[in-house]
Amino acid sequence: MDVYGLLGNPVGHSLSPPMHEAAYDELGLEARYVTFEPEPDDLEAAIEGAAALGISGLNVTIPFKRDVLEYVAVDDLASRIGAVNTIDFSGDVPTGHNTDASGALRAIERGDVDLEGARATLVGAGGAGRAIAFALSDAGATVEIANRTESTAHDLAEEVPGASGHGLEDLATLVPDSDVLVNATSVGMEADVSPVPAEALHADLVVMDAVYRPLETRLLREASEAGATTIDGAWMLLYQGVDALERWTGEEAPVEAMNGALRSGL
Repeated sequence: MDVYGLLGNPVGHSLSPPMHEAAYDELGLEARYVTFEPEPDDLEAAIEGAAALGISGLNVTIPFKRDVLEYVAVDDLASRIGAVNTIDFSGDVPTGHNTDASGALRAIERGDVDLEGARATLVGAGGAGRAIAFALSDAGATVEIANRTESTAHDLAEEVPGASGHGLEDLATLVPDSDVLVNATSVGMEADVSPVPAEALHADLVVMDAVYRPLETRLLREASEAGATTIDGAWMLLYQGVDALERWTGEEAPVEAMNGALRSGL
């Protein structure tokens, strides 16, 4: 039996186990997905222990996504982002990857938008924002990064080809000229507020919110009212898991089964 899992602290809230196990059942794989919650000082031992025990793959979440880079061989994208969320143990050494970026890209592409030459506005320059910024840039988009701390947006923009940094006050002028808008902050999770002025939204916009609780944030509700195409945060969560599963197993992921298990837990 193959064993996969999630490495983080805490991990009790995670929706990954039912999503992945739904895929194993659909594919007829003898596999299980379990959670591991080591203390931060035990991260290196946890990676070594997983390799020694024959764990096939691990997802990585808070607070370990950056620290784990020290203990795995990191691919180019994860290195540029500065974070790993997927570890593959199939080779001679554990390898680190970032499927947050590819998952976000697959979710955005549900909006049937050609990112080559598109203008994208990204709200947030934290962990999720970094992954999405590189994903959009690699897909050919020009990325306008707006962040509460403007200097952080400028710092990220210096790393991302074709990107510019801004403060949140610039959203009123950036969004009307954008093809894609992504919220990579937690704004809208705890309160019915949006990081983007409603009057800046328009019908030719594809809007994704990385927040998935609630599924319909105020940003998505106001974007829908403006006629925009909307994509909820569960799609990004789904596709990062889809990409991890496909990397680990070499199988085409049963997206519908995984999506059903994910959304039943929300």
